[in-house]
Amino acid sequence: MASTYLQRTQGTATNRNIFTVSMWVKRSNLGNGSNAYQYMDFYVSADIRISIYQMSSDQIAIYMKGGGYADNIFYTTAKYRDTSSWYHFVWRFDTTQSTAADRVRMYVNGEQVTSFVSSNYPAQNFNLQQGTSSYTQYIGRYGANTDNNFDGLMSHVHFCDGYSYGADSFGSTDSTTGEWKINTSPSVSYGNNGFFVLKDTNSGTDQSGQGNNLTVSGTLTFTHDNPSNLFCNLNQNTSKAKPTLSLGNLKTGSSSDGNYVFGTIGSKAGYYEIKLGQNPNGANGNGLTFGTFDSNYGDTTINTTSYRAFKTNHGYTTNYSVDDTGGGNSWEGVSTGVSAAAGDIINVAWKNGKLYVGKNGTYFFSANPSNNTDGS
Repeated sequence: MASTYLQRTQGTATNRNIFTVSMWVKRSNLGNGSNAYQYMDFYVSADIRISIYQMSSDQIAIYMKGGGYADNIFYTTAKYRDTSSWYHFVWRFDTTQSTAADRVRMYVNGEQVTSFVSSNYPAQNFNLQQGTSSYTQYIGRYGANTDNNFDGLMSHVHFCDGYSYGADSFGSTDSTTGEWKINTSPSVSYGNNGFFVLKDTNSGTDQSGQGNNLTVSGTLTFTHDNPSNLFCNLNQNTSKAKPTLSLGNLKTGSSSDGNYVFGTIGSKAGYYEIKLGQNPNGANGNGLTFGTFDSNYGDTTINTTSYRAFKTNHGYTTNYSVDDTGGGNSWEGVSTGVSAAAGDIINVAWKNGKLYVGKNGTYFFSANPSNNTDGS
């Protein structure tokens, strides 16, 4: 979302003692020591708010202040640093509970978090800082500024006003894989201010039936990478240059990022696409290079692994090359004679030890991966 966020001015709460927030998130970048990343903020001022955010240390924090409640932050012992997967977070507030630790509960991928670095729970029956027309509710932004906008993807965001739900209302454990999976249509109530947004859409339209639409600031980008269909994405930790990644690590930053960055899922067969965000003139005319490892060689280190690659050069012509010795020592290449520019989609199929490359659905040299014709 980066520079994009959603917001809504709240009306009278169903119950100011109780609410639940559930969302699936996929981060683009880890904390850098200075910036926190905001999930949700109920905001009037710096002194009156409830904030839920990821700290620069990658721990999850809940900050509560105002309405007679002392300035307080309590945050998880665990750090959440996996940028390749979707996390399911649930925050459950219910100050009517007699046990203090049950008044603010958090779940990650179905498991309740029981270890916090600090915890100063609100008093029983305390009126939480949400639920009047003075409050603006933000998703992906801290109310005071946009320096801490969430950077990544969000999906299936629920706000249940006046209702307390655990993680099992929004997900379940897959009986075959043992993995936590999404419940795309949970049976929950939303109350006066509640909503359900980002359900397979890129808009702030409320899909709970309550009509509590949110205003979108910036541009929400739709992606098919979602909690039910995890994509292979770019792994920042494989690059010396640490390129700037976005869109859930499906998109690279500027051409100056340089160096290699590899995907999170290795495969001996499969298909993927690259959409060019700019004309591939590259720095010093070097263009943009994409590649895939050749599993026939079985090497595991970057500097010795043989791989097949293709690139779009300074003149936008797509070249098709093979390194048969490893480490870029011996390249055999041929120009396709086909130009590629911003907006084009490069098609890559890897099947039965052969590499097929094309543009916008047409493979070069009349190759056809469906019948193993003319692959490299």
